[in-house]
Amino acid sequence: MPLPTDQKLIALSEQLLLQFDAIFGLNPGFRPVHAKGIMLTGTFIPSSESATLTKASHIMRESTPVTVRFSDSTGIPLVPDNDPNANPHGCAIRFNLAEHVHTDIVSHSTDGFPVRTGEEFLGLLRALATSDPKNLAGTPLEAFLGSHPKALAFVQTPKPAPSSFARESYFGVTAMKFTNEEGVSRFGRYRIIPEAGNDHLEDAAAAAKEPNYLMDEIVKRVAEEPVKFKILVQLANDGDVVDDATIHWPEDRKVLELGTISLTSSVADTAHEQKQIIFDPIPRIDGIEPSDDPLLELRAAIYLISGRRRRSAPAN
Repeated sequence: MPLPTDQKLIALSEQLLLQFDAIFGLNPGFRPVHAKGIMLTGTFIPSSESATLTKASHIMRESTPVTVRFSDSTGIPLVPDNDPNANPHGCAIRFNLAEHVHTDIVSHSTDGFPVRTGEEFLGLLRALATSDPKNLAGTPLEAFLGSHPKALAFVQTPKPAPSSFARESYFGVTAMKFTNEEGVSRFGRYRIIPEAGNDHLEDAAAAAKEPNYLMDEIVKRVAEEPVKFKILVQLANDGDVVDDATIHWPEDRKVLELGTISLTSSVADTAHEQKQIIFDPIPRIDGIEPSDDPLLELRAAIYLISGRRRRSAPAN
């Protein structure tokens, strides 16, 4: 994945990383957000209808090996899994197509995003860095949320703790353009839905959990039986906005099943592997293209810049 040549994009990416560092502190060798995580491996099997949507190579095969990283929010490597700030949780999926050839899905457990552009996101982070979220009155964060209703709605969306990473749904933030072998294209957003069903905890039950309950539980669970998710795509209708992550499409839009992920083992040296892997929110594969959402190129740049920084950090 090459570093973008757009100097304005690079500068904005670096400014955002500085704000993450200001909010969460410097933690060499870890991600600036979703720092705490765990990785598992398994297999993706496409559905019978998936080829009607896309000609992507992992859809044309019988199966494809996958690597999946579940994570807590924040850039704090030791954030307790039951800390409310650990939500929304992340789910990043890598389809391993060949040696050094892959395509990824990056998702989190709240459907949507607080802002449309990178500049707005920088404004949100700057407000957060100079405010106490527990005492909002008169703070820059209160002013930002007051002038950005979509951000306020995202902040106010309930984010209950799941009983397991395997009992949570995850959502792609941005729309992608899917094209099949006949050249027909549709825009859609990913949904990763657990076959075991969603299961969320009451606040008191979450508070009583151990600090690493999610990380420990998923390792135990996958050792006993496969952990399965359906990968779905909610399809946009003609006229739907496809370049704004803050806009939800109506629930009556068609949802197509892309396939099933079956996770069968945890990664042995998970700390080392998490330090090395750099997920890419841009698909970079024939049959799935990015939309014109302005967050995509920015997120890809941040992931790459922070990933290189993470890899170059001294071994712990």
